[in-house]
Amino acid sequence: MRGDFRAVTIDYNEIRELIKTLAATDISEFSLKSADLELNIRKGTVNTALGPLAAPLPVVTAPVAAPVVAAGPTPVPETPTAEPVAAAMDKKWLAITSPMVGTFYRAAAPDEPSFVEKNDRIRVGQTVCIIEAMKLMNEIEAEVAGQIVEIAVANGEPVEFGQTLMWVNPE
Repeated sequence: MRGDFRAVTIDYNEIRELIKTLAATDISEFSLKSADLELNIRKGTVNTALGPLAAPLPVVTAPVAAPVVAAGPTPVPETPTAEPVAAAMDKKWLAITSPMVGTFYRAAAPDEPSFVEKNDRIRVGQTVCIIEAMKLMNEIEAEVAGQIVEIAVANGEPVEFGQTLMWVNPE
């Protein structure tokens, strides 16, 4: 590999499209590296993608835990969640899910009103919440128009990739 990298800019939506495209292929690993960006996507593992940075930062890779082999089946206690209940209420509802691991916020600041409330009508492209990841605030936009029927996460709670944030009754 050559050491003279050119700057590459890529936004959040382009990363999402790249992930969707790669998911539909046999490619198991994809890497992109430039002077101010390093993006690694691997199927079946959890990675963190850094966007363009104002100043170059060292890349820190978290160690991946080795799989643990259990001696026998271990019963896992059932943890009640709002997701199965909401999904069972109405099959036509669509979930707005977290595109990343981070912290869920309903408003841009603690003293500002929430982006949306239960029963609010939303439109495609409307900001519905913020996910803070690595000290970056990422606005989450609705991909469907409709009515918010349930907000499944409390303000300030940590969220996982793919976790349901809200349920929408589509129009």
